[in-house]
Amino acid sequence: MLYHLLYSLHEWHVFFNVFRYITFRTFCAAFTAALIVFVLMPRFITYMQARQFGQVIREIGPDHQHKAGTPTMGGVIIILAVLVATLLWGKLTNIYLWITLGLFLIFGLIGFFDDWRKVSRQKSLGLTGKEKLFLQSLTAGIFLFLALKYGSFDTRLSVPFFKEFRPDLGFLYFPFVMIVVVGASNAFNLTDGLDGLATGPFIVTAGVYLLFVYLAGHARLASYLQIPYVAGAGELCIFCGALLGAALAFLWYNAYPAEIFMGDVGSLSLGASLGALAVISKQELLLVIAGGVFVAEALSVMLQVAYFRLTGGKRIFLMAPLHHHFEKLGWPEPKIIVRFWIIAIFLGILAVSTLKLR
Repeated sequence: MLYHLLYSLHEWHVFFNVFRYITFRTFCAAFTAALIVFVLMPRFITYMQARQFGQVIREIGPDHQHKAGTPTMGGVIIILAVLVATLLWGKLTNIYLWITLGLFLIFGLIGFFDDWRKVSRQKSLGLTGKEKLFLQSLTAGIFLFLALKYGSFDTRLSVPFFKEFRPDLGFLYFPFVMIVVVGASNAFNLTDGLDGLATGPFIVTAGVYLLFVYLAGHARLASYLQIPYVAGAGELCIFCGALLGAALAFLWYNAYPAEIFMGDVGSLSLGASLGALAVISKQELLLVIAGGVFVAEALSVMLQVAYFRLTGGKRIFLMAPLHHHFEKLGWPEPKIIVRFWIIAIFLGILAVSTLKLR
């Protein structure tokens, strides 16, 4: 039964019976992913420094030129850690595990090619916006097709704070999910502009969805809490645990002042993973609350661009995304980062509270 790797050991001896439990395997996946990052990241940083593959800083905006040359593409190690930990501890016959890992990996590859163009050409532009959007949308569409074909959930939405209001989007669910997944990926990417800024809120949001995928996959608890039951979704706890372990370990090196940046290879894949978890747990709209920091950053850019065009050059913010606005106001970088983390924690608590506030 090697196709289950460590999970199948419970069939060999009673000593391994604990491997049957999702909670135990989730903790093990988190520790495994964290250990991989702690072991490999210092070596990766040294390698990137030796090859002079550093971050290229844009000339416009706040003065971050002192960060130029800082190793980037740390997301490569994050992805490796999450993949290994999930495959080791997951139940590999679970369809949701495979399609989510596939989405996670492909978005990482899109980000990798984007980063590679930047570091190889020493320019701040990689793939064009249209190229990234096309590849992201195509991947999200395939993800949803496979989830609906082989999974066990429908096209209805679960609305936070409401028990029985579940509108069915029908065919419109396809473009809606593409917006959720692609939007989450790009919103995370926009947030990843200061040392550790995006990683902290990601840890909070991933923790929220770890709880929700566990509840969604537990028939009795889902019925008691009156949330959609999705058979098999609980196995994504292993994936969430790996995400949390890898992100926490990465934050050790990414905290201010950062020794390495995750790059688009990390930000696009991690953001997409949140969108995938929201879709499979049937808590798509909850992402607006749990990932409110990412939503605010993305909205600040959209509002800034729209207002600039409508008014012929006027601005709402001193600069977008939102964290740059506070930099222009003179806030120190560590203060912006920690305050965004604090907001993310409060939003995470609010998201969890929707389980009872209905």
